[in-house]
Amino acid sequence: MTSSSPPLTTPDGRYIVVKGCLWRCTNPDLPEQERHAWVQQLMRARRDVAQAKRDQDAQAEREARARVDEAKRALGERGPVWWEDGAPDYTRCRIENTPYADWYAASRTP
Repeated sequence: MTSSSPPLTTPDGRYIVVKGCLWRCTNPDLPEQERHAWVQQLMRARRDVAQAKRDQDAQAEREARARVDEAKRALGERGPVWWEDGAPDYTRCRIENTPYADWYAASRTP
């Protein structure tokens, strides 16, 4: 995957695959304007984490990380899952250890 290509997304749209691990996607039911606002807040908070690390400011880093967490929860990428069919959350799992293993193997075959 290059930086310009979109990440591989599971067929159900719940996860992206990054370096063989599953990461939960944003809740697709969020209104676009709300999603956009939270993404902007997330990006700002991530920049603030980086700046706090450069400044070696532990308090500012904690505060910025809390804002990252707040945004990711609002987007549905952390916290309770956004789907309602009772399926478990495989976030941070190696894909070969999940029900997506066969799909992923097939998607990697030329």
